Amino acid sequence: MPQSLMTIRRGLTLGAVGLAAWWLVKRRAASYPQLNPELRSPFVRLWTPPFTAGVVSVMQALQGWAKAPVVPPDVQVEERRIPGPAGAPDVLVYVYRPHGLPAGAAAILNIHGGGYVTGSAAAYHPQSASYARDLGVVVVGVEYRLAPGTPFPGPLEDCYAALIWMARHADALGLDPARIALVGDSAGGGLAAALAQLAHDRAEVRPAFQLLYYPMLDDRTALTAAHEDRGDFIWRPASNLYGWTAYLGRPPRPDSAPEYAVPARRADLSGLSPAWIGVGTLDLFCPEDREYARRLTGAGVPCEYHEVPGAYHAFERFAPQSSVAGTFTASALNALRRGLGLA
Repeated sequence: MPQSLMTIRRGLTLGAVGLAAWWLVKRRAASYPQLNPELRSPFVRLWTPPFTAGVVSVMQALQGWAKAPVVPPDVQVEERRIPGPAGAPDVLVYVYRPHGLPAGAAAILNIHGGGYVTGSAAAYHPQSASYARDLGVVVVGVEYRLAPGTPFPGPLEDCYAALIWMARHADALGLDPARIALVGDSAGGGLAAALAQLAHDRAEVRPAFQLLYYPMLDDRTALTAAHEDRGDFIWRPASNLYGWTAYLGRPPRPDSAPEYAVPARRADLSGLSPAWIGVGTLDLFCPEDREYARRLTGAGVPCEYHEVPGAYHAFERFAPQSSVAGTFTASALNALRRGLGLA
């Protein structure tokens, strides 16, 4: 190729990159100033690529190569395989227990996030171990199958299998089956909310509490075009559409979804376990989380709702040293202590 054409092509490429960068900055400018000052950083100014089949495949591959996080030496962790749902494979779980924990302890079923399509219980070793050590409880992290390889109801039934296993083997695990909390963030929060509904209806075990960090509750959010500057950071509308489509096994529909797949679609929320729900105002899930908390309260379910102005999705994970993250986490842990009778 002649040098002159190469120069022109290089100029056009650089111009396109510059135009794209300018467009992204202009697009971000509407929501970036709304961030809590403690949460503003060059990191969140970067364009967050939406989840697609290709992106998720890469993430899952990298996840397999990732080194397992270190568990604190004062917490014992045991890897177990438990019976899965009928006709399905066994479910991998991790059991965390602080040394010297007496029998009859409260317990947590910890359900990881990842948009229903990525993430792992192993990656949550530090969080699960921290719950066990700081609260003095037994923690079980469940490695549920991921969509799109396993759509609904597979992931939810894996979580139910873990909950039932905890209750049926309470003596061996040293836990009190009447004091099991469901804890989850993002899609894990959605699974925890759905699991609370499923457990209520099957009536084999009643969770004592549900702690839902910015839960992914309503597939209809993926059908909404206008989000009022929400969803610019970390979890974007395109990712939400992909996650729900993968989990449901088809695109979301405005009129219906399978029972227990979408917690926000349940008509009657009465009788569910007490809850804490926390979310930031710039999180795509803020309106659906606020509405679910309102409906729980209206149905007579004790629900503490914690909304953080100017916070994006999973902000406490990306800015853990900020005071706003500290306040958010303290609210969650205090609610968890009360819900498990530890306070």
